[in-house]
Amino acid sequence: MNPAPRRACVMGHPVAHSRSPMIHGYWLKTLGIPGAYELKDLTPEQFPAFVKNLQANGYVGGNVTVPHKEVAYRLVDGRDAAAEAVGAVNTLWLENGRLMGGNSDTHGFIANLDERAAGWNVPGCRAVVLGAGGAGRSAVYALKQRGVEVDIANRTLARAQELAGRFGAKAHGWDAVPRLLREADVLVNCTSLGLAGKPPLEIELGPLKQSAVVYDVIYVPLETGLLAAARKRGHRTVDGLGMLLQQAGFGFRKWFGGNPRVTPELRKMLEADIVAKTSK
Repeated sequence: MNPAPRRACVMGHPVAHSRSPMIHGYWLKTLGIPGAYELKDLTPEQFPAFVKNLQANGYVGGNVTVPHKEVAYRLVDGRDAAAEAVGAVNTLWLENGRLMGGNSDTHGFIANLDERAAGWNVPGCRAVVLGAGGAGRSAVYALKQRGVEVDIANRTLARAQELAGRFGAKAHGWDAVPRLLREADVLVNCTSLGLAGKPPLEIELGPLKQSAVVYDVIYVPLETGLLAAARKRGHRTVDGLGMLLQQAGFGFRKWFGGNPRVTPELRKMLEADIVAKTSK
């Protein structure tokens, strides 16, 4: 008898907007692997019990998204180095009966930058990261792993200081941004400003050197106001869709095996879905 197809899921609240099922469904189909990847909308009250009984609920693992990543960090039996450092888990899998947690956002962040802006890590590279939330933590960790000097700017200075202290970066208030841009080789928006339905990120790019790369971890819309302004000035730009795509393979290998690849076809499929749903 063939074993039952493996099932994984993405857990969040809300979660209907997630494009993870499109990504994993594409890989299951193209690699010819029997399996399923599903949406599980779980409130903060429901999440702990569901995760602790993941196998009994019929799943071999899954992704964790907002607002459960820090709770997942506390629930697992073991963590990988990235999850330990960042303090958040976005991938769960079972290993010898133990519930394991990892963080692939860090890999997704840097792999996307490598792919879309080759050569970005110039000698003495300095990066300015806007925001000190979960995305900011992943970005700062990944950049510091590559030997980059990182400045964090956040509206609440205490949050920037906490993050900077964790990874050996420098913390600044928002008013320091114009000064920081003058030295930046990479500018990264890790705030929600510019996200569809949110206020725009109002920042003057004038001080930024022409060679600097501008990266926005947002992918809805595909081109944020920040990226549009940077492109008009001639900067190389990196959107957040590649980060979503690049981080996904980590979990897929844990749950289903195989060698999932981020192909132009897969990216175009997601781009078309984003455009269709944001142009309504």
